[in-house]
Amino acid sequence: MPRAVGMLVYPGFQLLDAAGPISAFEIAARFDPGAYGLFLVSRDGGWTPSSSGAAFDTLPFDKAPALDTLLVAGGDGVKAPATCETTLAYVRDTARTARRTASVCSGTYVLAAAGLLEGKRATTHWSRTKDFQRRFPNVRLEADRIWVQDGDLWSSAGITAGIDLALAMIGADLGEAIAKRTAQQLVVYHRRPGGQSQFSALLDLKGGRFDPLLAWARENLARSLSVEDLAERAAMSPRNFARLFAAETGSTPAKAVERLRVEAARALLDSAPLQVEDIALESGFGDSERMRRAFIRVYGQPPQALRRAAKAG
Repeated sequence: MPRAVGMLVYPGFQLLDAAGPISAFEIAARFDPGAYGLFLVSRDGGWTPSSSGAAFDTLPFDKAPALDTLLVAGGDGVKAPATCETTLAYVRDTARTARRTASVCSGTYVLAAAGLLEGKRATTHWSRTKDFQRRFPNVRLEADRIWVQDGDLWSSAGITAGIDLALAMIGADLGEAIAKRTAQQLVVYHRRPGGQSQFSALLDLKGGRFDPLLAWARENLARSLSVEDLAERAAMSPRNFARLFAAETGSTPAKAVERLRVEAARALLDSAPLQVEDIALESGFGDSERMRRAFIRVYGQPPQALRRAAKAG
């Protein structure tokens, strides 16, 4: 029997929060026919507009089938479902019988308001982190993660991270080979090499004129990426480059490169079955001891401790 996957939407939902995961499950079902049945649900049913104005035709809660997987979309309109007792009751009731319950982006507010995330690990959109922690202090928010699984509860970071979440679910259901083929069809990473966007060095550094250089560096972490290398890429003298880079980003070039490498290595630790030594090479540290020192500076813990914590969670 197809696994029934339901996406809960509401007026003002973020279109890509819903369309991204739906597309991933739909494409996976091409490679494994009959794997998934897809349903859009809302409190009242009918045409439900997204924040962009595009609308989905949905089933009302009382007409929705029993679900294997429930996903709740995020969006600017999330306050209404997060305070609607009818919606929260549906989410709680569905979670009791569904194999897994998930949120995309700020849809985490709905799961938290329904009481499903008490004492659980979760993530949400980077811009909502402080507000979410204030409203739901008992949720163990992991703000630097693209997606988080805690038992049968799953959550993802902002917007396109819903695709990462869906690919992880597909991998768990149908195997990593189909998840990888699905990612290739979508032209996205099978396992995204980066952390949650609010801790992304590319965003946090705000390099202005150096944004293209930082993006290039992130794609070429295995290179030397010395000040001289970066200055040559920027068509500047090393001294002038280092001065202007620090003035614009608030960081030295060496520290910026280290942050990019730590971010990439952390993602590989969480999602790739690689030895720490191999991750150190792939992310450009060269050796595991150099990576260990960088992790302690950034996270206060060595890579092995973070990997053990993630597996234990």
